[in-house]
Amino acid sequence: MPDEAAIIGHLGQESYERLTALEERLGACYRLSRELKFPFGNNYGWGYKYCHASSHLCYVFFERGAFTVTLQIGDKMVPAVENIIPSLLQKTQDLWKGRYPCGECGGWVHYRVLSDEELTDVMQLIAIRKKPPAQ
Repeated sequence: MPDEAAIIGHLGQESYERLTALEERLGACYRLSRELKFPFGNNYGWGYKYCHASSHLCYVFFERGAFTVTLQIGDKMVPAVENIIPSLLQKTQDLWKGRYPCGECGGWVHYRVLSDEELTDVMQLIAIRKKPPAQ
């Protein structure tokens, strides 16, 4: 199990700062919990599982120089994604079109985050997955 120093060393400083920014944004919207996991074997490796209370929000998997946010969009959430997708980055639109199918029209999105603009799109997708509670 990697410690914080190993995670920072693997991600690199810039990606670690971006991960910290994601966590701060999530923490501002949700009653956030984070658990270090190795959930899907060697294809994904170590990462954080983020939850709001008992509701799963997303996984974040560590990579060299980046991280990937993995989240599931269920069938009932698809219309909300379809409503906002034209306003999101082209990368986000492409990832949505290429999602790994799950259910009738939902799916898993694996978003390799390389910029702050991409973080904004990821937050919008997470907000569709689980609407932030009223503050």
